[in-house]
This record gives sequence, C-alpha cells and structure tokens, in this order.
Amino acid sequence: MKKRTEDNFTDLIKLMSKLRSKDGCPWDRAQTHKSLLPYLIEEAYEVLDTIQAKDDQRFREELGDLLLQIIFHAQIAKERKKFDIYEVIESLRQKLIERHPHVFKEKKKLLSKEVLKNWEHIKLAKNRAKNKSVLSGLPRHLPALLKAYRVQEKVGRFDFDWKKTDEIFSKIEEEIEELKRASKKGKKRNIEEELGDILFSWVNLCRHLKINPEFALRRTIDKFVKRFNYIERRLKEKKISLHKAGLPLLDSLWEEAKRSTDATD
Repeated sequence: MKKRTEDNFTDLIKLMSKLRSKDGCPWDRAQTHKSLLPYLIEEAYEVLDTIQAKDDQRFREELGDLLLQIIFHAQIAKERKKFDIYEVIESLRQKLIERHPHVFKEKKKLLSKEVLKNWEHIKLAKNRAKNKSVLSGLPRHLPALLKAYRVQEKVGRFDFDWKKTDEIFSKIEEEIEELKRASKKGKKRNIEEELGDILFSWVNLCRHLKINPEFALRRTIDKFVKRFNYIERRLKEKKISLHKAGLPLLDSLWEEAKRSTDATD
C-alpha cells in the first residue's frame, strides 16, 4: 500500500479527472449527478452495515467507496463550472468553525446536548435571514422512520417535546384507541392517518429511551431473517417444501430457530 501522505488526496482528484477525460473510462464519462444517485445511497448504507458489523477492514473500504461518490460528484460539478472539491472542503471548514463558537471564538465548556442545541440556534438564525423553517434542511427523500426521528429531535431542541416518557406511553394508547375506531369505520385514509400517528408516537418513545428506531427496526429485521433462514434449512433437511410445511410445523421450527439462533448472538 502506498505511503500515507497529504499528496494522496491530490492524486485521487487527478485520478478521477483522468477517468472523466476523453482518454479515460467510457462508463465514468457517461455518468451524471442523477445517474450516480443510487450508488451514493447504496454506499452510505454499506458503510452503516460495516459499522454495525464492527468490521474495521470493510469499514475502511466502504468509507473509500463513499468518498469516491463525493469526489465523483465534485468532478462533474467542476466540469459544469459550478464548484470543485476544494470549494466543498472550504465550505465545510467554514461551517464547522461557525457552528462551534464555543471552540473557536468564546471558549466555553458545554455538554454534548448543549452543543446540539447551540448548533440548532445558529442554524435558525441563518434560516430566519432566508425565511426558512427550522425543519427546512431535512432531505425530502430521507427514510420516513429516520425523518420522523430527526424532525422530533430538531424541534425538541427548542423545548417542543414531551417532558416525561410516561406521557408518550399514554399518547400511544390514545392513538391505538383512535385507530380502533377508524378501523371499525373502514375508511382507508383515516386508518392510514391513525397508523401514521401511532408510528410517529413510537418514534418519539424510541427517542426518549435513547434508541434510534431505524437501528432498532433493522436489528429486528435481521433477527427475523436469520430465524426464517434457519426454518428454510431445517425444512430442506427434512425434504419438506416451504409451500407444504403448514403453519403448525412452521411455528414449531420458529420456536426452535429462536432457541438456536438466539444462543449464537
């Protein structure tokens, strides 16, 4: 592996420029901001997977793949004469200084939650100047579960929040009763709205319990997949088709899977 130096970054920029040149790669030259979108999202999730797996070697590789997407987009922007990677870096540098006055201006010792609250107040001041909302910076295509969490987190920093966790439990119970009433009436739109309210309340509960709902649900999904894969393996051993297994056998194998897979976690 090449010795780590500051020149590595410059070399990487030159390499991407070469790939996009007429003497470079046809596939790389054909890409646009829009065509690269799926890769940007995919690489971000692959980084997330390596963090959860605690696999540092893959983590390093996936961070590199994610960095490639940033370099790629910056190169295309440079060709469009909009900005380059160094302007991206400078913009980020200025933002970090601006959002950390307790470090770079008036030296203050703040708690982590105070830093976040301060951060939101600084952003709010800028948003007011541009007639923007506190919530205007949230990506439109953020997954709904994560977006709900971020919305609640942001407004919570301005004290628009539940004071006690027990209050959220009561709210969830209230929303469930409303869903039951809507379900009896059979109007799909009302049922959907009430289900959305319940999900939003559950996200609030997760936040107050210091649990990220996206990660919690992902973990449960992974657990379900692992158990169901066990069922499929056992059915294969028994030479029984999944279609013909029947619920009693599937339930029995599910309980077996819980005991087997949970013991290895």
